[in-house]
Amino acid sequence: MLEFYGYWISTALLSVLYLASAAIYATRRDWVRQALTELGFTAPFLIPFMIVIKVLGPVAILSRVSVPLSDLAYAGIFFHLLLSGLAHIGVRKPAGALPAAIGLALLLTSLMTQNDARDMPSPYIQAAMR
Repeated sequence: MLEFYGYWISTALLSVLYLASAAIYATRRDWVRQALTELGFTAPFLIPFMIVIKVLGPVAILSRVSVPLSDLAYAGIFFHLLLSGLAHIGVRKPAGALPAAIGLALLLTSLMTQNDARDMPSPYIQAAMR
């Protein structure tokens, strides 16, 4: 029962983190553009792309229309959070990496407990638990 609640709480918090980030990207574009420039990214087309990804990732995990799609969303979010945290550390702004670290903890909790809470198990988690 603990795994069930752990999954839903961590997944809900991760989704809120990503959806809030998408809202910030959509409403404060100039501030986001400046923050990305400080991290060394100058691609202006990156912001709309990230808004879409930050919405679709949690939707794929929560809806679980397809287990492979859900697992792909977990992988994409994992790499995004890892690279985001490393980008902040790389420019010597470790405080900026805190949301990524929190997101990684939530993601790993959600990923490792998903088979206990969902009807359709992920074969990747079963293989990792052996």
